[in-house]
Amino acid sequence: MEGGSMDYNVSGLSVIGNHATSSKQILWLVSVFGGVLMCKIAYDVTGVISPLFYKGFNKFNNTQKLEWKNRGFSTFHALFAAVGSLYFLVFSDVFDESNQKELIINRSSAPSDILLGMSIGYFFTDLAMIIWTYPTLGGVEYFFHHGLSLFAIIQSLISGQVQFYILIVLFTEITTPFVNLRWYLDVANKKTSALYMLNGLAMFVGWLVMSIIP
Repeated sequence: MEGGSMDYNVSGLSVIGNHATSSKQILWLVSVFGGVLMCKIAYDVTGVISPLFYKGFNKFNNTQKLEWKNRGFSTFHALFAAVGSLYFLVFSDVFDESNQKELIINRSSAPSDILLGMSIGYFFTDLAMIIWTYPTLGGVEYFFHHGLSLFAIIQSLISGQVQFYILIVLFTEITTPFVNLRWYLDVANKKTSALYMLNGLAMFVGWLVMSIIP
């Protein structure tokens, strides 16, 4: 058993070594940094435009403003990841079985690498904020969720494998905007509004569909 385990480890390192060329490593690092920058910009923009659309924003305490803006870049990443994943899974020829002989689980591309890298940047940023402000933005469960997400995406990125399945998981981020909108409406005292009810219905349908697709 030990010999077999060692063979698997060597094989895995060999796959990573063959895939992780210097040019790809630079692309990955730039993508991760781009993801962090994306979060920073979305965070700041959320803080600027929120008072324009909701006057009650300025009455929030610092903790509420922090989470409001944090959910702003969470929503932006969710839309970015979901739309990008949908493109690669449905419209791109990267995972089209009729166009390539290589197994789907072994396929990757520079654009899909960028998407994964930027998602890594998002999870790093969000996890850093959660740790820095703990427990304001979430408890230990978020450590596990983000930690496992980072582990899976990083492994897929540096090996160039199973990106197809990682993208399917990232597509499920499409439900995140509904979750965040529910929180926004809650803190804005809009729980009795029609929008709150419709959003709840959309969130339920979204989760139902996402549980069926895989």
